[in-house]
Amino acid sequence: MGDLRATADAFVTMAHRIVWATAATVDVDGRPRTRILHPIWEWDGTELVGWIATSPQSPKRADLDAHPSMSLTYWHPDQDTCTVDADVEWVLDDDGRTQLWDRFANGPEPVGYDPSLIPPWTSPTADAFGGLRLTPRRLRVMPGSVLLTGQGETLTWRA
Repeated sequence: MGDLRATADAFVTMAHRIVWATAATVDVDGRPRTRILHPIWEWDGTELVGWIATSPQSPKRADLDAHPSMSLTYWHPDQDTCTVDADVEWVLDDDGRTQLWDRFANGPEPVGYDPSLIPPWTSPTADAFGGLRLTPRRLRVMPGSVLLTGQGETLTWRA
């Protein structure tokens, strides 16, 4: 359903402008949990992949080990919203963590940042540093104009 190219282009543009997303997981007892995360998205024209730098020592580790899925929603005060439902894989090997570190350290503004700004993340191979690879199953992009004026188009794509 929907055109991946148009939806992914609009999603990355909006997500990278907003930067911070509310991310939901489900804990081992089936209860939802949310937190604010800072993903970076890569769209090569055929495949969209999301990356999140995070600690494998965080509570989300148990959530994602039990239910390797995450839903993220971006919201802006102008009522622009975009959502992705994704399958999640941990990035915990040294090569993968180094690539993830570099991806954020050299990422485009405003989503790129120096991971060493987070105190326990002293290097890509620090025990407290790891990451998540997100493979979208569903994307939804709704400009605020759709809600506020009825103008514009909501884009939705499903794998």
